[in-house]
Amino acid sequence: MKRFMTVIAGLATAFACAAPAHAALRVLACEPEWGALVQELGGPLVDVSVATTALQDPHQIQARPSLIARARNADLLVCTGAELEIGWLPVLLQQSGNAKVQPGQPAHFLAADVVPKIEVPTQLDRSQGDVHAAGNPHIQTDPRNIALVANALGARLQQIDAANAAAYATRLQDFQQRWQQALARWNAQAAPLKGVAVASQHKAFGYLYNWLGVVEVAVLEPKPGVEPSVAYLQQVLTSLKAKPARLVVYAAYQDPRPSNWLQQNAGVPVVKLPFTVGGSERAKDLFGLFDDTLERLLAAGTASK
Repeated sequence: MKRFMTVIAGLATAFACAAPAHAALRVLACEPEWGALVQELGGPLVDVSVATTALQDPHQIQARPSLIARARNADLLVCTGAELEIGWLPVLLQQSGNAKVQPGQPAHFLAADVVPKIEVPTQLDRSQGDVHAAGNPHIQTDPRNIALVANALGARLQQIDAANAAAYATRLQDFQQRWQQALARWNAQAAPLKGVAVASQHKAFGYLYNWLGVVEVAVLEPKPGVEPSVAYLQQVLTSLKAKPARLVVYAAYQDPRPSNWLQQNAGVPVVKLPFTVGGSERAKDLFGLFDDTLERLLAAGTASK
């Protein structure tokens, strides 16, 4: 019996020594791109859960009990902001009762706050559709924005988890080095897309187009977030006779029928973009997201010449 207890004590000591110094930082990311970025910057130091998937409209999410529970236990909340989650995040935070992740607290991080916004409305009128007062919130479609957010998020992780600040700083430096190398490669690959005219199903790709030098000549939705009727698509088709589009683009989470209608009636190639991490088989991480996005645009753009 004595020998048995000695063995048990020895095993307990071994497990204690093998255990981490402290539990991983629990992070709730609102969108897949930020979950992926936190994982890049935190590695084994973070335990990341994501509120949405690439096949969901990030505007239209329900504050489910399981999601509320994750918010309640989070040490850090990472979301886009710029009103992207305005329909569900306030409810989620209120129901969570987690004081740490409320607006204004260090553990409440909004990526859009550190990125210059585009398409900021000069006047607010909800009759115009899903208009965001702070501008276009879909900042993740430009890899240069990812670099800006990474710096700010890396600093926030160091602040929230000061005991591991040096490790976060090292991971941030490594990520930025790899990201800048990838960005140089993407810039070279994307050169043929400069000046290409496109039609968009939803006005969500402005940052992507700014980066690539792509020109948006039409939007299929009559108002942001409003599905187009056939009559409206006929109007778009007429407008494209004056300003032809080489491609029509939609996001993985969207119903492709409006884009397919334009393809059938105008002969414009349709490109389904992953939009975020997980939006395609290849977009398994942030690097794959932009590899796949460029490959799809280049393939369709070259074929339409």
